[in-house]
Amino acid sequence: MAVNVLFLPDRVTATAQPGELLLTVAQRAGVSIPTGCLKGVCYMCKVAIEGQENPIRACIATVPTDGLSIVHRYAQNN
Repeated sequence: MAVNVLFLPDRVTATAQPGELLLTVAQRAGVSIPTGCLKGVCYMCKVAIEGQENPIRACIATVPTDGLSIVHRYAQNN
């Protein structure tokens, strides 16, 4: 079952499968999330998921199964 992911501030919505890497979904949608190590160590790809308290790393985090996920990209210098 596909879910929608909304990337802010770009306001780009992408369809994704639960379990897909969030970074992969962003890249497919043309949304640039800076990356470094691709192993979750450098934190360059951190994003915030609306409704979650702590930021996540897009290179290792997967798309959840429930409804619309709203992803807030940080500025590169954060």
